[in-house]
Amino acid sequence: MKGSVGELGEFGLIRELTARISDTPAVRLGPGDDAAVIATPDRRVVASTDILLEGRHFRRDWSTAYDVGRKAAAQNLADIAAMGAVPTAILLGLVVPAELPVTWPTELMDGIHDECQVAGAGVAGGDVVRGDAITVSITALGDLRDREPVTRSGARPGDLLAVTGWLGWSAAGFTVLSRGFRSPRAFVEAHRRPEPPYHAGPAAAALGATAMTDVSDGLIADLGHIAHSSGVRIDIHAESLDVPAQMSDIGHAVGVDPLQWVLTGGEDHAIVATFPADTKLPARWRVIGQVLPARGSVRPQVTVDGAPWERDGGWDHFGSGG
Repeated sequence: MKGSVGELGEFGLIRELTARISDTPAVRLGPGDDAAVIATPDRRVVASTDILLEGRHFRRDWSTAYDVGRKAAAQNLADIAAMGAVPTAILLGLVVPAELPVTWPTELMDGIHDECQVAGAGVAGGDVVRGDAITVSITALGDLRDREPVTRSGARPGDLLAVTGWLGWSAAGFTVLSRGFRSPRAFVEAHRRPEPPYHAGPAAAALGATAMTDVSDGLIADLGHIAHSSGVRIDIHAESLDVPAQMSDIGHAVGVDPLQWVLTGGEDHAIVATFPADTKLPARWRVIGQVLPARGSVRPQVTVDGAPWERDGGWDHFGSGG
């Protein structure tokens, strides 16, 4: 495909993007009208929105447009799964410069569509406008299917802490890319295209999870939200965390303790949840700690092997990051 976004025009670009999506049963009416219509059997819709800004959340010299599409969809659909809901649809808001080649947004849409297919969701619509920098905004929707949502406020002392999915892989990949390298490929691809375990959220809800979140800003940071909302202390057992040998090799090469990536690296979108102590967890879940009573007047917190983590705790969108 040739030409720029400006040459194609708003409506031409919309036609190119909508041609790359397909319907799902939950999307009763997709792009083309004033609003989309989404089927919601129990009339309780879970919704989440997030924004990716070029230069802040992705770089075109590191990631293809297709990669960015997969990542943008994944990080939003993971939020839906982390509530115990089944992803159903997304809406896309896209800001692009007029001189941008048309191939970039169309490849972005291909990535969004393919990630939605993995999660079982559809693209229901959106909007495109002209701007100085590429901005990708996605709103994701999900269906609770007659279950109560699993929030951050339900963890109780005595609960198990368990995780499914990767931890630290995206952060390790970011470090590799920032050093000017493109391998080990598995970690670089984990940064470019996270693979959330979408099925695990609804499955955890069915198992009786008391609190749950996806790891978007770092394990310690995201568990901090659960600890605060639930009024508890969460203790992580460092020896229970999975640190692959290749991640250790990368850490040794760049002078970084790989445990730092596992504890504070975000954007893997693993699912972490608390469960009653007698829950029989499937093999895909790894028990990595426990929920304890908050310590007296000390605010609810996350500890590692009983002690506060003194280094950076994770990503802060208005700070320096982890």
